[in-house]
Amino acid sequence: MHAAVLRLELRIRDARSLKDKRQVVKSVVGHLARTFAVAVAEVDHQDLWNRATLGVAAVAPQASQLDRILHSVEGHMRARRDIELLGVSVSHLEKPS
Repeated sequence: MHAAVLRLELRIRDARSLKDKRQVVKSVVGHLARTFAVAVAEVDHQDLWNRATLGVAAVAPQASQLDRILHSVEGHMRARRDIELLGVSVSHLEKPS
């Protein structure tokens, strides 16, 4: 089993309030979870109306499959016009020996 966490730093282009931001974040979280079978949560910048940080957790039986999932999630986020991707980092979780 292989597991990793993808951290996505976002700027929400058209948000002018926390309500605008929540609409976009809720849409993104739901879409990623449904489309890629990953767990997603907003993990930072909850109090800023134009920024968000999402944590995306994925598990797969092979490392190559895990890498494809994370790459697909990142590609989807880069293609969105309502979001600017400011930063991406990946942390692979080690399985206990």
